[in-house]
Amino acid sequence: MGRYVYFFAKNKAEGSAKMRDILGGKGANLAEMANLGIPVPPGFTISTEVCVYYTKMRKYPEGLMEEIEENLNRVEKETGKKFGNPENPLLVSVRSGARISMPGMMDTVLNIGLNEITVKGLIKQTENERFAYDAYRRLIQMFGNVVLGIDGRKFEEIIEEKKKEKGVKDDVDLEVKDLEELLEEFKILIKKEKHREFPEDPYEQLNMARDAVFASWNNKRAINYRRIHKISDDWGTAVNVQTMVFGNMGNDSGTGVGFTRNPSTGEKTLYGEYLLNAQGEDVVAGIRTPKPLFELKKEMPEVYEELSEITQRLERHYRDVQDFEFTIEKGKLYFLQTRTGKRTAQAAVKIACDMVKEGLITREEALMRIEPAQLDQLLHRRIDPRARVEVLARGLPASPGAATGIIVFTPDRAVELANDGKKVILVRQETSPEDIHGMAVAQAILTSRGGMTSHAAVVARGMGKCCVAGCEEIKVEEKNKRLIVKGLILREGDFITLDGSTGRVMKGKVPTIEPQLSGSFEELMRWADGIRTMGVRANADTPKDARVARQMGAEGIGLCRTEHMFFGEDRLPFVQKMIMAKNLEERREAVKKLEPMQKEDFKKIFGEMEGFPVIIRLLDPPLHEFLPKYEDLLLEINKLRFEKAKEKEIEEKEKILRRVVDLREMNPMLGHRGCRLGITFPEIYDMQVKAVFEAATELIKEGKKVYPEIMIPLVATKEELSILRERIIKIAEEIMKREKVTFEYKIGTMIELPRAALCADKIAQEADFFSFGTNDLTQTTFGFSRDDAEGKFIPLYTERKILREDPFQVLDQEGVGELVKIGTQRGRRVKKDLEVGICGEHGGEPSSVKFCHRVGMDYVSCSPYRVPIARLAAAQAKLEEKR
Repeated sequence: MGRYVYFFAKNKAEGSAKMRDILGGKGANLAEMANLGIPVPPGFTISTEVCVYYTKMRKYPEGLMEEIEENLNRVEKETGKKFGNPENPLLVSVRSGARISMPGMMDTVLNIGLNEITVKGLIKQTENERFAYDAYRRLIQMFGNVVLGIDGRKFEEIIEEKKKEKGVKDDVDLEVKDLEELLEEFKILIKKEKHREFPEDPYEQLNMARDAVFASWNNKRAINYRRIHKISDDWGTAVNVQTMVFGNMGNDSGTGVGFTRNPSTGEKTLYGEYLLNAQGEDVVAGIRTPKPLFELKKEMPEVYEELSEITQRLERHYRDVQDFEFTIEKGKLYFLQTRTGKRTAQAAVKIACDMVKEGLITREEALMRIEPAQLDQLLHRRIDPRARVEVLARGLPASPGAATGIIVFTPDRAVELANDGKKVILVRQETSPEDIHGMAVAQAILTSRGGMTSHAAVVARGMGKCCVAGCEEIKVEEKNKRLIVKGLILREGDFITLDGSTGRVMKGKVPTIEPQLSGSFEELMRWADGIRTMGVRANADTPKDARVARQMGAEGIGLCRTEHMFFGEDRLPFVQKMIMAKNLEERREAVKKLEPMQKEDFKKIFGEMEGFPVIIRLLDPPLHEFLPKYEDLLLEINKLRFEKAKEKEIEEKEKILRRVVDLREMNPMLGHRGCRLGITFPEIYDMQVKAVFEAATELIKEGKKVYPEIMIPLVATKEELSILRERIIKIAEEIMKREKVTFEYKIGTMIELPRAALCADKIAQEADFFSFGTNDLTQTTFGFSRDDAEGKFIPLYTERKILREDPFQVLDQEGVGELVKIGTQRGRRVKKDLEVGICGEHGGEPSSVKFCHRVGMDYVSCSPYRVPIARLAAAQAKLEEKR
């Protein structure tokens, strides 16, 4: 028989922080705190292995019940209380605890062990009748909701009705008689909803609560959270059974949550909130507005001093920021939990750098502490200080950033509108774990209740979303789909703007500006750049993009898509003339008009990237993309006929229609595009190459360093590249001879077809570089059309684990990655100094960047704002390699 239950009490725990896979994060840290001599209420942890077994077999492993009974006896001896004893009852909490923190996603039940008999014993123990009945009321309410599955709002409605009847505002104002009446009403509700009585047997309560917490591993919100945060479904949760300590026994008792440093800014100060005469769920649920932790110093100076000393000790011990929960019972401090604190990217970067300076961690550890994707948060926009704003209200600045969107009042509606491409702001009285799917798609979250450690605040910070919490000036009417602030009524669909850094709620759309990066961020990036060996470039099509890329630390451009330049209002007519040309002469004439425009484009981009390589991809999409759509032309021609327009006008449109029909393809993605276009219409590529080299020549004459690289798209054979390479070399030599200038350049190809990867040894004979276009390589490897697949079946495939990830967001290392590896190896077998990079958006996705490092690429290229992510991921890849 295996071991499934682990005991913990002050100075005598059977587990440790190293056992989080078995005990879950909460159980492991309770054991660690107990071993450190920190006051922890005694209890025991049922391991994650039981959850995994229970989920698969729908029963518990043999011997588990005996272990639970044995450890419950140990808790009784430790506390001097007896479970179910009418005179001196032991009460316990039953809480979840996965190996990675999933705040609020699974279930908790408090005050297990209370019934009509033991409540009298609790009154005798505490000499506080109101407290005992309030604890009993909380048990029935939580048990009814969590274990029996009754909608929690039904219990809240009964409480609200009772407060209204008694003319009081807060729960604490209800008297003993009121609580006794509530208990009866709660029990009637349970009987009505579930056709059974509330279980009076403490052991039945414990067993049912344990089952409910294990089952909550697979509730909808937990599954959604794991999907969003890429947590394995196979890990399971532990269950922690712990002696209850009470913060609601009067004004010498209280409860709170906190962080050893500010989780929003990273400032080194004790940060959190507390409530006197309250239980833990009162702080996070937002039912009462909590006080900032520093005020505890005035109300309970000795407790605050002990709290400060222990939390500093915990931070030094774990060498990281701690998120802790505590309860004060009759002036005595207890710790209920500690864990690594979730924090904003801004705070994460500052804390990592500060801890290096404080000697707590090394630079390498600091770099490994930051999730690369988290840096995205640092790049959030902020409110333009020059903008005129109408501030409607102010709440708590729960998570930084600025966002504009239309108001929605339910998570389901948020998902519905977000799927339609709308930017939404989720507005709630307070959020709960059931809202996770709506929070995930919202631009920002606004709540009228709750504090800086409320569910909305913690989850928003974890997701990197802007959040304003506890905005009590607004009245949220979720049923009526409206919010009221200072007499103004805003409804679903109205625009508001939130500033999560200041707590402001503003009317309408407010302009925002790009973030400015400095200080700790720049220091961290310098450390990353000093360690990584793989370059990071950017995908940039305009001078502005190139400028931003340099600001973000890009070391060149890995992909400049020239087709985007052709859609400008001043260029499109000439492009269309080129396509409509009846003969070569007409086509050349149209192309000639485009050449100076292209030259200016390249000159500006080279100027921004002076001293760094710039890869220009020649025209890639099929020509019909530059003409009006077939369906639109038909409608236009029919409309002209109906309106009896001039025949010449109709003939012109029909001429375009005929050309569109000529160019139409059954599958344009695999049709007449890329290098095929350059071979059949060489004058287009010739023009672009001339523009590139003439732009480079002019800048070189100005004394600037320019390194152009010409990329041929969609090459499948060595012969295709050979034909085009010959033309490019000829043009380069003609320009150098004519201008009496020498410049360095490279000619390479985008590897985006499986055949190209497999025949890379042949193609490399004609290439100076390979750039893997993994967007198209993914399409051609899977046989997916990206636009169709992502909208129609990939979400279902990932949900049902047919695919682990969306392969267009995270590189499919098993299939597409294998082609990348083969292409790289075969190319370098022929040409050792072959430059190899990646230019799909995978170049900014951390796990894909690390794969590129392992394959031996020279660089990755991604959108400008993902450059810092790639720089950090590349440094982490190098550190992981050393390990």
